[in-house]
Amino acid sequence: MRISVLTVASAARRAHLERQSAVLAEVAPDADRVEVWLDAAPPTGIPDAGTQTRHVPPGPHGLRVGAGRNAAAAAAIAAGAELLVFLDVDCLPGADLVARYIDAATAHPDALLAGPVTYLASVQRPEVADLPFVTRPHRARPALPLGATRAATPDEYDLFWSLSFAVTAATWERLGGFHDAYEGYGAEDTDLAWTARAAGIPLVWTGGADAYHQWHPVSSPPWQHLDDILRNGAAFHRRWGVWPMGGWLEAFAAAGAIERRGATWLRRPSA
Repeated sequence: MRISVLTVASAARRAHLERQSAVLAEVAPDADRVEVWLDAAPPTGIPDAGTQTRHVPPGPHGLRVGAGRNAAAAAAIAAGAELLVFLDVDCLPGADLVARYIDAATAHPDALLAGPVTYLASVQRPEVADLPFVTRPHRARPALPLGATRAATPDEYDLFWSLSFAVTAATWERLGGFHDAYEGYGAEDTDLAWTARAAGIPLVWTGGADAYHQWHPVSSPPWQHLDDILRNGAAFHRRWGVWPMGGWLEAFAAAGAIERRGATWLRRPSA
């Protein structure tokens, strides 16, 4: 099975991408790679052998993560990829990530496959051999034993993260990729999961396909993304009739920054 690992990147995450590339070269040396750069300017430098690069510039409202991933998938499929492994630029692959996704895709070729993610602390810079000892999958999502798989319940589609997932090329074509309504932060991954559910595509939790999210500063709630969350949340509401990211919206509302007006969330005049 021909594998392609797909990553969208920006200059702000170049150091994370370099660490990811080094780990991938160690744990999945035979996998093809596609890197899509989301900055206004195209990337500089010569890519590693076996790596395709593409450029998807920002839209008027920010980085186009979903469009970048769609471009990566198109390039990989055109090059003959049979299994697409999407890995966020912040994530390091575990030693078994690609192998477990291959096994799961063989057993569930029509599914959207999702492995567990461990969030690393700011001081952690593990080598590949150390990764099993720092594995602490995020408790919000199912974490199955190595090699085990389980189909998600309908309610669990809301737990899908695009930090690490895999899908066969045929199923990706059926899914249709990420919707182009989203720019900047938020909602594109939930939209993809809901699209899969509406199309009858199973979401399959994949034990042992561990990824490790490298630390970067965050805020809670993410104030720097408030306008993105309102705009992308509204786009999601137009498509699906509900607002995503409810926890963030409630936190912003509790802080007095936004308010609910009918079916819409808006900034308060003083915010």
